[in-house]
Amino acid sequence: MLDELVELIAGTGFDDLPDTAVQAAQAFILDTLAVGVAGRRNPYRDAVLSVALAWGQGETARLLGDSVRVPAPTAAFVNAYQMHCLEFDCVHEPAVVHAMTAVLAATLAECEQAAAPVDGMRFIAATTLGVEVAAVLGMAATAPLTFFRPATAGTFAAAAAVAVTRRFNTKQIRSCFGHALCHAAGTMQAHEEGKPTLPVQLGNAARAGLVAADLAAAGVPAPEDALAGPYGYFALFERSFDTSGLAEALGKVWRVTELSHKPFPSGRATHGGVEAILKLRDHGVTAAALTALRWSAPPLIHQLVARPPLPDMNVNYARLCLPYVGATALLQGAVGLQHFSPQALQDADVLAVARRFHGSINEVSDPAAFTPQTFTAELADGARRAVRIDHLLGSPVHPLSQAQCHAKVRACLGSVYADGRRTEALVKAVAALPETSDVDDLLRPATGAPS
Repeated sequence: MLDELVELIAGTGFDDLPDTAVQAAQAFILDTLAVGVAGRRNPYRDAVLSVALAWGQGETARLLGDSVRVPAPTAAFVNAYQMHCLEFDCVHEPAVVHAMTAVLAATLAECEQAAAPVDGMRFIAATTLGVEVAAVLGMAATAPLTFFRPATAGTFAAAAAVAVTRRFNTKQIRSCFGHALCHAAGTMQAHEEGKPTLPVQLGNAARAGLVAADLAAAGVPAPEDALAGPYGYFALFERSFDTSGLAEALGKVWRVTELSHKPFPSGRATHGGVEAILKLRDHGVTAAALTALRWSAPPLIHQLVARPPLPDMNVNYARLCLPYVGATALLQGAVGLQHFSPQALQDADVLAVARRFHGSINEVSDPAAFTPQTFTAELADGARRAVRIDHLLGSPVHPLSQAQCHAKVRACLGSVYADGRRTEALVKAVAALPETSDVDDLLRPATGAPS
């Protein structure tokens, strides 16, 4: 698998990408930049930034939603943190990995520190190939998550994207993978406890991508068999894996086209519940009439979001708590950025409804399956109403409309900037990427002092 990935990365340019892959890359670059801007408002972000600022001085790269300039590795770290801290970033469902986050943060930082301008075509190729690495590594896994795959696979993906930006040869790309192995880390314990260290791990992955490329460029020897070696990625981070068929599909199926938008700022595993509950609400189900909400879902959903609502839960925990997110949907008719404020987390009505949620594992055995899910409302008059979700909203088979995608971008930028023209400017900048000679312009609408 490593040989095939190295050859793909070294031998693929923008002109080799089909239009579908280019368009998907642009759509998710736009989405991820917007989400990263909104991450500026995360309650732990300033503390994370204060730590990162102590690592070194420099004004090479910009931070999303801010006017601060920092060294490129610091920008990669903080921007990746912001891209994930709201649980609003896109995901590759079959891989169970946020495939764009570390990739885009690292690539942006690399473009800002590059000696010569990086054009939009190379930028798109870099992000597309980085996503390919993250998704393929995730898809090879055949067992439930034990490590936080967006960070572990994301380290290799970020390194690959930087390698493309720097036009590395096959030897240097292979070295990038070796150095990435030595930096790869990410624990599911942070997810289990709902701690803000979860997005920190993606920040580490993005920064490690730059460091791995620096070491490879300097000629520092790295492990050769980074993926399949006895202590390589698969042996260390995945309890079982199967790469058969994945190598053959490289360059034929582009995984960036398989990414899913997140319509709600909460864990992807809560989204089936949100959509189902909004449908139940449309069919007349109210919080006042609800005695119990019983849901049945694959094991992955229970592993990720079947946690009890707590009166003192922090925002990261709440975003990964299906009962809280579902109760919000039922009471508010929506789940948005505003529903995770300190005041919202203390809403006694939401917590009371959330305690009426009861989950069970269905018959699905695939450890990466998000669907099917069934939600049944039991009402005070004895009636029952049920909704089944077979495809999550925002996935390739149940996509958001362009208007919905742009509304999300507008909401994200609007949470930081009062100037509504920034949304139009960012949309235009991403759309123009294939003709752009310098991607430096891409960050202008997404950076600067918050208003």
